Amino acid sequence: MHLVRKLGFYLVALWAAVTLNFFIPRALPGSPVDAVLAKLALRGPVPPETRDAIAIMLGADTDQPLLQQYVAYLQGLFAGDLGISVTYFPQPVTEVIAQSLPWTLVLVGMSTAFTFLLGVSLGMVAGWRRGTWLDSLIPSTTILQAVPYFWLALLFIYVFSVNLGWFPVSGGYDVTLVRPALDYAFLSDALYHAFLPALTIVLSSLGGWLLGMRNMMVSTLSEDYILTAEAKGLSPRRVMLMYAARNAVLPSVSGFAISLGFVVSGSIVVETVFSYPGMGFTMLQAVNNNDYALMQGLFLIITVSVLAANLVVDLLYGVIDPRTRVRG
Repeated sequence: MHLVRKLGFYLVALWAAVTLNFFIPRALPGSPVDAVLAKLALRGPVPPETRDAIAIMLGADTDQPLLQQYVAYLQGLFAGDLGISVTYFPQPVTEVIAQSLPWTLVLVGMSTAFTFLLGVSLGMVAGWRRGTWLDSLIPSTTILQAVPYFWLALLFIYVFSVNLGWFPVSGGYDVTLVRPALDYAFLSDALYHAFLPALTIVLSSLGGWLLGMRNMMVSTLSEDYILTAEAKGLSPRRVMLMYAARNAVLPSVSGFAISLGFVVSGSIVVETVFSYPGMGFTMLQAVNNNDYALMQGLFLIITVSVLAANLVVDLLYGVIDPRTRVRG
């Protein structure tokens, strides 16, 4: 029954998110039909009847009642049809997302996981050995977190790309390489292009994980069960890992699971500065071009990922903290 209630709650949340996903883009100024007509007008005169055909194809037929458009939108979702992208016209939205999603999963996903593991590990040691030199380094990491993403990204480009020439200025891979060929040459070049964007994400978010874990460790070390474990003569390593860190890491694990849900949204600022072909860069292009279908498809992927991450946290939190299973 507990599982059914949770699944029911998330299904209602998903329906609400999908509904908002339909209405919010239509509240924005501008029209995706006008954007497509402007592109077609560059090639020559456009017949008047073309506007109605494009509006129906893009799902932006304003002559239809809004409720009818909403029903058609839901039918398209269940059929796996997310529409045609205006920005990448006439490419379907599903193909656009399929092309940009792997880039974001690799860049933001791996950067987030690495930052979490590094921050939690350093925070655990800093909290266990509070007052040492490692503990004194924490303010420097929090300063980096306060630095805007775009400023740090531009600084890295100026130093490592423009002046030193160590890394490329922009892009996700060398355009002279064959993209579908997942061989060593392509993968190594993709990692080479992703290094500076990943470094920007890691340095900008490391301080939060480190400081949060350090403070939780300090708070946990004052608990009675830590004193009891030390009084039993357990080794300091076991007390730190099995008693202190295991309980102190709970809030960080919850935050990390939710962060994984937001991974698919990409890092708009970082991807834009580096012109990295991920979800964040694609989302910015969709907003600039009033691309209803692409915006809705991207928001849908993000919404489903965040809800799935929250559901996993709810279901697995009892494994991490047995006390929650009693309350559930």
